[in-house]
Amino acid sequence: MTSLPKDPTTPLGDDDRDEAVRRLREAYAEGHLSHEEMDERLGQVLTAKTHGELAPPLASLPPEKEGATSTIGALSGRIRRRGEWRVPRTLKVQSAMGRVHLDLSRAIIEHPVVDIELHLGTGRSKITVPHDAIVDIEGVQAVWKETLDKSGRPSRPGGPKIRISGAMGMGRLTIRRARR
Repeated sequence: MTSLPKDPTTPLGDDDRDEAVRRLREAYAEGHLSHEEMDERLGQVLTAKTHGELAPPLASLPPEKEGATSTIGALSGRIRRRGEWRVPRTLKVQSAMGRVHLDLSRAIIEHPVVDIELHLGTGRSKITVPHDAIVDIEGVQAVWKETLDKSGRPSRPGGPKIRISGAMGMGRLTIRRARR
């Protein structure tokens, strides 16, 4: 939820509600809210049906911190991230030629929603997601080969939402769930 829309009667989506809950948790963890205030505001957010109903519980919170955006890129060669690496809120991946492999299975994911924006020319790409992640590939445009989403359903609830968007040239994106 970057900003409230001009029309406060707009229905509230799950992502907006999740973002409001995240902001309340951060404010509580930083000491800006008491336990009682947190409970009261959390109840208001969870029962809100429109964007206008989110304004009162979020009104006196400190300004939201900028979401981290990182860009990794290569003209040719391989882009690989694996092991314990910190995943930013928004990750932009740019590669003209070469392979891309992002392994999020042991990565440190601190955000409830992670946006991965791909701009790829040629070469295969693979993203490995955690067992509990929800994967959204609606924003991916493939020119040559269609995206293979082999991730299936999350094995347990409560994981991050991984939204993948962008454009693929002459290559294929494969998404898999981590092995046990």
